[in-house]
Amino acid sequence: MKKLLLTIFTFCLVFYSVLAQKPSFQIAKLKYNGGGDWYANKTSLPNLINFANSNLKLNIDKNEKVVEVGSAELLEYPFVHMTGHGNVVFSAAEAENLRKYLTGGGFLHIDDNYGMDKFVRREMKKVFPNLDFVEVPFSHPIYHQKYAFPKGLPKIHEHDNKPPQGFGLFYQGRLVCFYTYETDLGNGWEDPEIYNDPVEKHEAALKMGANILAFALTQY
Repeated sequence: MKKLLLTIFTFCLVFYSVLAQKPSFQIAKLKYNGGGDWYANKTSLPNLINFANSNLKLNIDKNEKVVEVGSAELLEYPFVHMTGHGNVVFSAAEAENLRKYLTGGGFLHIDDNYGMDKFVRREMKKVFPNLDFVEVPFSHPIYHQKYAFPKGLPKIHEHDNKPPQGFGLFYQGRLVCFYTYETDLGNGWEDPEIYNDPVEKHEAALKMGANILAFALTQY
């Protein structure tokens, strides 16, 4: 009886110590001006966080943070996700704040939910006037973290019959912004019943998202 009680007591200690463990960090969704729906894909980041915690053994806070482009809080998050369908506008102060964040070690993932492309390119020029988006080669480590994507980004949803592409802004050799275009990764992260996506597409989107997270957190 004493042995059984000791076993139960030990189990309870371990169980509650795991529950009490604080998250190591939090990731954020970027809130921007211009009228675009920055708040799109409400279940995408929570699902990606859960997948990354389970499969990459990370300890990310399960609750995403919403952070404005011009906020000083931006510098608190190692990974920031940006999405939407429409217009994006950065003020001069916001562009400067985002540049400070990215050159200081931060990472921005932009996922075009369809219709953002011309606005993203225009506004990121305010952030880095001397940098251009370049297509990231399939050999780049971002496609070869835990999960291998030798052909680049998975195609989740079709819009304009274009192949998915991953573009990057490189600052002093470091990939500071990864822009996923014509793939709809964020839609793929959402609860599967929202778009009735096949299981394999949902999993492919989450695996690529986990790769992006892993790369962002480990590159130097």
